[in-house]
Amino acid sequence: MKRMDGSTIPDIQVVPAFEHHLMVTTIQSAFDGLRSSLEITGLQSTLVSVRQQNVRKVIQASMEVLDDFQTGSYARSTMIAPLKEADIDILVVFDVKYYPMGPAGLLDATKRALKKTYTSTPDISRNGQAVTIRFTDFVVDVVTGFYRTGGGYLIANSITNSWLETDPKAHVKIFSEANKAHGGKLVPLIKMLKGWNKSHGSFFRSFHIEVLAREILHNVRITDYPSGVRFFFDKARSVVKGKNFDPAGYGDDIGSYINTPAKLEEAIRRLQTAHDQCLRAEQFALRGQIRDSVDAWRRVFSDYFPAYG
Repeated sequence: MKRMDGSTIPDIQVVPAFEHHLMVTTIQSAFDGLRSSLEITGLQSTLVSVRQQNVRKVIQASMEVLDDFQTGSYARSTMIAPLKEADIDILVVFDVKYYPMGPAGLLDATKRALKKTYTSTPDISRNGQAVTIRFTDFVVDVVTGFYRTGGGYLIANSITNSWLETDPKAHVKIFSEANKAHGGKLVPLIKMLKGWNKSHGSFFRSFHIEVLAREILHNVRITDYPSGVRFFFDKARSVVKGKNFDPAGYGDDIGSYINTPAKLEEAIRRLQTAHDQCLRAEQFALRGQIRDSVDAWRRVFSDYFPAYG
């Protein structure tokens, strides 16, 4: 990965994302700390497992379910801390007899089924492509749909009153294989990129970050995380301008939400700013100015990144 000359770094607002108490004296230990701060703990994983299983049982008790499983970033191992700000996704595949309800009707029926049991849960709402249950510790999004003829699934989208064609199980396999091809370094790198995005207002959708990273780093060796992060921002400035298709092969442009000139300009500006900050951090490290390098990396990752000391 070729290094590039730095340029003026514009100021941007940094939103604290994680209270980090680790102090470091090397770039390697700093990125080890970054990686650790993004992880969901084992105890939290157990809580997620129990909670999502209970939600699935509630729906099964009221409606005819053909399949249900975890999906989203948790299933792809790309979810980042803190858990209380995360969404746990479940896909429920219903019997085709519910199809005449339409997307909004199917989501409303699922919401009614959940409210029968979760009577004291303060917020259960229909939210675009899911029924969202806001527990005190984290959110569960119940995505609903049917088997698609020829493979994959039809997902209810109440915003457009249509069925979205996709395959979450294929996504899990695709990203698992890509991570394996990168020697296990792709998923941690994706989490770091998500940490950057979250630290700066979550402008990009989470899955879009994943799709971009997989595409940009295809057939590229991730030698280390600092250069890997910088390489992503370098290439993303141009890749984000095109269509970023659903890796399961259903033709959906994952980046369609930023298809206006103003939004695309903002996307490129954010990527440019991050790229420039990465260059500055790497240049400080090359000169042996580790404290300055750590401080520069903290401008990229905010409080997910440990402080020097």
